[in-house]
Amino acid sequence: MDPVVIPILVAAIVVVFLVASAVRIVPQARRYNIERFGRYHRTLQPGLNLVVPVADRVNTKLDVREQVYSSDPKPVITEDNLVVNIDTVLYYQITDPRAAAYEVADYLQAIDQLTVTTLRNVIGSMDLEETLTSREEINTRLRTVLDDATGKWGIRVNRVEIKAIDPPHTIKEAMEKQMRAERDKRAAILHAEGERQAKILTAEGTKQKDILEAQGTQQAMILRADGEAKAVERVFQAVHRNNADPKVLAYKYLETLPHLASSDNNTFWVIPGELTEAVRTVTTAFGGQSATGAPPAPAQPEAAAGTDDAPDDGATAAITAGSPLSLDAARAADQVAKEAAAAVSDAKAEAEAASSGSPQVSGRRQPSGD
Repeated sequence: MDPVVIPILVAAIVVVFLVASAVRIVPQARRYNIERFGRYHRTLQPGLNLVVPVADRVNTKLDVREQVYSSDPKPVITEDNLVVNIDTVLYYQITDPRAAAYEVADYLQAIDQLTVTTLRNVIGSMDLEETLTSREEINTRLRTVLDDATGKWGIRVNRVEIKAIDPPHTIKEAMEKQMRAERDKRAAILHAEGERQAKILTAEGTKQKDILEAQGTQQAMILRADGEAKAVERVFQAVHRNNADPKVLAYKYLETLPHLASSDNNTFWVIPGELTEAVRTVTTAFGGQSATGAPPAPAQPEAAAGTDDAPDDGATAAITAGSPLSLDAARAADQVAKEAAAAVSDAKAEAEAASSGSPQVSGRRQPSGD
């Protein structure tokens, strides 16, 4: 080999090495701290950077993205002397690469220890119940203390969260019993309130039902009374307007007699004392007295009364089924009913004859004897 070529090759290799040493490519979201002869010189930004070979060297490579650090559970004593294990999660970001590399030897360990001491100070002023229910307050106080302390280290603490608070096993059992008792209490209260509300609604419904039924009955009675009043008024007006003769009045009077004994369960009948007068009026209205005279009056219950103070003709005689005069009274009532029916038949026949224009034929029956 030519002796001149060897120095050229060596020089070329040296030049390539120097060029490679002078070029530094920094990735995005990374920062490189450059030291020149052992002293901090500058921080390289992302992209292509040139340094002095041999004189400059990269000391630290830092990631400036937000990072998550989860610490191990740390025992902390509360105000009521209970030991709880608290696990925290820290979100931080490097804002000054130079300070993070030269102001603290290990910023993660420093942050971890600072978190433990701050937790002990904060939790030490709270009891267990307040610790379990004041996570937001604890997070805020931790973040404030850590942010103030890590500012000079070139680190910004964005968020601190308590991941878990583990009380002792015995305390967990007591808390579970308490929670179970509270749930049972709330369930009993809700059940009682539900039954109370159901009873109230049932009572209100029954009340409304009774009120509506009473109002309906009242309206029905009022309407029925109004109807009867209007009916009586119309009948009264019709009678007086048409000037009804004794035949019509006698017919309506006798029409009500069959209703006296319409029920099969009746054991006695009430016969009006003026029944003979009514029959006499009927016969007079339909043509005068019969050949045999007025129908015999029903036997008066003098023997049943036992005194001389017998009721007058206008009084009402009650004939019971077990009295001695019940048979005679029954026969008298039958006779009167037959004569009344005969009078009604004659009245209907005369009315039909008058409406048809045919001569009146008297078909009045003579009252039969006993």
